[in-house]
Amino acid sequence: MLAKPTRDRLAERRLATRREILDAAWQLARKRGLAQVTLRDVATDVGMRAPSLYSHFESKTAIYDAMFADAWNECLVVMRAAASSQPGTAREAMKLIARTFFDFSTSDLARYQLMNQRTIVGFDPSGESYAPAVATLDVLRSCLAEHHVTGQPDIDLFVAIVGGLIDAQLANDLGGERWGSLLDRAIDMLADNLGIEP
Repeated sequence: MLAKPTRDRLAERRLATRREILDAAWQLARKRGLAQVTLRDVATDVGMRAPSLYSHFESKTAIYDAMFADAWNECLVVMRAAASSQPGTAREAMKLIARTFFDFSTSDLARYQLMNQRTIVGFDPSGESYAPAVATLDVLRSCLAEHHVTGQPDIDLFVAIVGGLIDAQLANDLGGERWGSLLDRAIDMLADNLGIEP
């Protein structure tokens, strides 16, 4: 009697091919810009014909959707790691979370644009792909709540301050630290406003 296979090699190959397609799409997005990613170029980069991509992704929008999920899943891992090593004070915890997201975001312009800006006209992520973004915000909320920052307007202000500095950094000093150097100061200002002790 033959033993039952313990691995689904076909499924493994399919997942590996999807990963290769996503990696090629990311490389093109970083090289040419998100809006310039074409199915033909992605197919060429992975050594297949464009119609063959449809057996893995039903459209270019589906590739963007998978890239969106990919980006937010990466972010979620990074944010959870930071949250697990939080310092004891509210200010230091806020600064750690802000710096972690800032550094993650500014390290990859194309990824940040897909995650947080409306760069692709008509693209809206699916609920499944949006779920890691929600989970990442939940990590942020949980970290802030540990230090009694729970009001939605306060959380929104934190997100707006960090996001604004990220946008300024990427737009005006890509690869630099001009706005990143202001991050701790901005969080201190917010903490002062929230009445958090130094």
